[in-house]
Amino acid sequence: MTSLFRARLVALFMMLFASFHVHAELVPIPTLQHRVTDLTQTLSADQQTVLEQKIAAFEHEKGSQIAVLIVPTTQPEVIEQYSIRVADAWKLGREKEDDGVLIVVAKNDRKMRIEVGYGLEGAIPDLIAKRVITEVMAPPFKQGDFYGGITKAVDTLIGLISGEQLPAPAKQNNQGSFTDFLPLLLIGGLILGGLLRAIFGDFFGGMLNGGAIVMLALFFGVGLLIALLLGVVAFVLTLIGPAGLGNLGGGMYSGGHSSDSWGGGGGGGFGGGGASGDW
Repeated sequence: MTSLFRARLVALFMMLFASFHVHAELVPIPTLQHRVTDLTQTLSADQQTVLEQKIAAFEHEKGSQIAVLIVPTTQPEVIEQYSIRVADAWKLGREKEDDGVLIVVAKNDRKMRIEVGYGLEGAIPDLIAKRVITEVMAPPFKQGDFYGGITKAVDTLIGLISGEQLPAPAKQNNQGSFTDFLPLLLIGGLILGGLLRAIFGDFFGGMLNGGAIVMLALFFGVGLLIALLLGVVAFVLTLIGPAGLGNLGGGMYSGGHSSDSWGGGGGGGFGGGGASGDW
């Protein structure tokens, strides 16, 4: 009995260790930063940009969110388990509408899945999702044309969702961010500062220029504290003169381009609707 008990105890520990090991080796879920995430470098930068713009335009028009994820493998999980983990983490779609769609491609596994949010299961039932997998995605994939297959799938899903009666997307804030309008404020301060300095002198010209910059910054939606700080900077640089403003402006333009400001998932829910397939 003692030997049997020990054997069973060892077997139990081995099972627990194996379970823990499998759990520890699960493929991590990438951070949602873009609508198209390619961890395999299958798509070129231009292809990702075109897909990103297509999906973004649809989201702004309809409100629904679509995201594409390409990974090398989902092992040790099957693609259904991995994709629902991603969907739960990314929360694509609007919170109350649950109108998100996730396309997952596991390149080395030769598997793919379309995960459909609760709110779109009427527009994209499992049978239709399966047809998109087998008839739209699989044929180009077999030819090595992953961009073509994904693009056609996105176009098909957009067409299906477009026919669904969904609430209009919330109006976007067109005021922009502080960094979007900073160059405009600097140029405006440079021109206006030079004029006011010539008319009213250094001190009063600087005061007027600083006040104008504060009002302009507030108009563009910049916070009061930052607007006041910009006003002080405009006042000081007006005292320095146009050369000082010009040097600052040149420094501000040397920083490169702005990053994608997509807010990510909107809180949508998924329940396992969709379909899987291979090629």
